[in-house]
Amino acid sequence: MPKGGCYRNLHHSGNRAQTKNEWKEMQRVMPHTVRLLKPLGLALAVLLVSAAHSFAHCDTMDGPVVKAAQSALKTRNVNLVLIWVSKKDETEVEQSFRLTLRVRVLNREARQLADKYFFETVVRLHRAVEGQPYTGLKPAGTNVDPVIRAADQALDNGSPETLLKLLPENIRADVEKRFRGTLIRKKFDPNDVEAGRKYVAAYVSLLEYLEHLSVQDSQ
Repeated sequence: MPKGGCYRNLHHSGNRAQTKNEWKEMQRVMPHTVRLLKPLGLALAVLLVSAAHSFAHCDTMDGPVVKAAQSALKTRNVNLVLIWVSKKDETEVEQSFRLTLRVRVLNREARQLADKYFFETVVRLHRAVEGQPYTGLKPAGTNVDPVIRAADQALDNGSPETLLKLLPENIRADVEKRFRGTLIRKKFDPNDVEAGRKYVAAYVSLLEYLEHLSVQDSQ
């Protein structure tokens, strides 16, 4: 995909009857997409939830992946969200993006369902990159480790001070070094998907490290 490739007028392409058919199909398949994992018994369910916990905030409605998806839809620029999935999954995301843009203009209900369909697609594929199972979108405000929240806020304001205060003194230097490396990578051209993916890789690595420290501290 060339840099700056935006889908500006996709909702004008095709005819309205085709779009309505796509909307009906989305209504049909959505109840199944939110149940990607069939019930396999309580023990397996507990196992999956435990495995999914480490990166739980990436599958919340106020997490970074959904926020990127929302920005992509608002600006009609799919590049803003491609950074959260692997290159091999780009085609699936682009197809989902185009379909969502076409369906969401029909009415309010269609918009809500289409947006959720797109969010679920992107989060599911991002979880696969992390090597974690997709267990559905979590609501905004889902409980997240305070250290992870602090890391997000630190990256937003460009200063690690609040984050470092939550950590033992003997690991602050290492965390700050990792934080600085992640912050540098955050300054990329929004349409440079590969540079964006390098930032995401650094971001996920930082959070994984912080969560590992939290687990050690709780034991």
